Amino acid sequence: MTNLTITVDEGTLKRARMRALEEDTSVNAVLREYLEAYADRRQERREAGRRILEVARNSRASSGGNGLPKREELYEERLGRYRRG
Repeated sequence: MTNLTITVDEGTLKRARMRALEEDTSVNAVLREYLEAYADRRQERREAGRRILEVARNSRASSGGNGLPKREELYEERLGRYRRG
């Protein structure tokens, strides 16, 4: 493991130590857990973005009109139903 030095206000550190003591842990453990979660979130976001792009690529819908009917086509379909009915 690597050591990390941070600068923090004395009052903040004192309150953090008291809270960590109440939670039966240490400030070091709290910071380590936070940094691990922080680092993992970035990877999780990348993975979620990759999955979204994959779903979008495999989808038949598109903004280019390839998968969804155009407004005119929907209008003609409705108009045809109205005329028949």
